[in-house]
This record gives sequence, structure tokens and C-alpha cells, in this order.
Amino acid sequence: MRRPTVLGTCGAWPEAGRSASGFLLEYDGFRLVLDLGYATFPRLLEYCAGGQVDAVVVTHEHPDHCADLSALCRSLHFAEERGARLPLYCPLGVIGRVQAMEPTEDLLDVFDVHSLPPSHQVGPFRLDAMLLPRHVPHAGVRLTAPGLTLAYSGDAGPDPALARLAAGADLFIAGATLQGASADSSDRHLMSAVDAGAWATRAGAKRLLLTHFWPGSDRTRSTADACSSFSGEVIAAEESMVLSFY
Repeated sequence: MRRPTVLGTCGAWPEAGRSASGFLLEYDGFRLVLDLGYATFPRLLEYCAGGQVDAVVVTHEHPDHCADLSALCRSLHFAEERGARLPLYCPLGVIGRVQAMEPTEDLLDVFDVHSLPPSHQVGPFRLDAMLLPRHVPHAGVRLTAPGLTLAYSGDAGPDPALARLAAGADLFIAGATLQGASADSSDRHLMSAVDAGAWATRAGAKRLLLTHFWPGSDRTRSTADACSSFSGEVIAAEESMVLSFY
């Protein structure tokens, strides 16, 4: 089985009934989580009992991308049988931010932490990370395995590195927080759907999955905006959506 599942789609904070940023990627029995923002952990439990996954990748330390790492830590810490530490790949700052919410359990007792960048071999995946524009250290992620390439921008702003990050990707998961023609030129730390489509086009990505919507955004409009700059398939992410790779 090779499929990504959407755990959450909201930026900043989750709307009622939704979650913040998060994805589960399954590849021939290997389960990797991409970001664990607010309210994503209960959704993860629907697919992985006890939070039993094989690796976690977190793009940056903003809580809408990492807050539920604390919940995963607790579920593993208090499990009846604690296994080996779980590999966690993240930029500087994530551990400190999440540890600040956890006064009694040491995250390093549960997670085996690896810095992003550089690149790593993570189970069947080659994980390549590139620093992208954000207010804190932020890693865009490219995961490659036989027959599959997935790229994830997190919620970073537009940057030439995106063309390399998503080059030829089967699926490009891109933040589409802002609405309108493009992000405000005075603050290039977030993308619009038009931006996401334009970078998917430059990268030659096959499909574009829009995510990280500002609460209350019209997602139909975002999809139409992305279609104005990308001729491939555009999908607006929804919680519990399961995609397949062709």
C-alpha cells in the first residue's frame, strides 16, 4: 500500500471539525508522519493504533505544525511496552518549542532526533530537505522511494528552491494560505494558491495538493486560483482524504 492520508488542513488554528497541518504517508508497510499540528493526533490514531508509526518529519516549530508531537510523545512514553526511540527529523527549534509544553517527560527519551537539513535515509525514503522562507527555521521536504516522489512545502513562502524541491514530483503538497493573485510582496513568508500553482508548473509536478488554508477561506476559490497557474490536477486537501499514487 502506497498512499498519503490527510490528517489536517488548516493554518494558524483549526476550524471546527478540522485539524491543523498533518499528513500520514504509507509505503509498503512503512508509516511516516509529516507534521503534527493542533488536533492531528486523534486523527492519526484512526490509522495507527497507539500512535505506532515508523518516523516523524516536522517542517518547523510553529505549533500549527508541531503541537501534537507532545501528544504522540505522551502516548509512546506511557505505552505498556516502550520500544526503541522513534526517529524524528526536524529543524532547530522544534524540540525546544514542544518540550516547553511538557514539564515532566523528556522528549529525547522518546524521540531519536535528526536535524533538517541535511538529507537522510528514512526507511524506504530518501529524505531531502531545503531551507525555505519563514519566520523561523523551516525545511521543505522531498521524499523519494522507488516509484514515488512527494514534495511538501510546509507553509513557507515562495522561493526558487521550490522548483528543485518539487521537481517532477508525483505529488506536490503546497501551502495555499493567502487568497488573491499572489502573496503580499512586503511579506514573502506565505504562499497563495496562485503561487502554489506557479511553482508546481516550474517544477514539472504531476499533481498539486493545496493545504494550510487560513480558517474561513473559500477552498473552491483557492482551487480555481491554482488552476489559473497550473494545468495539472489540483486538489484541495480535506481531513481524512486518502490519495493514491498512479
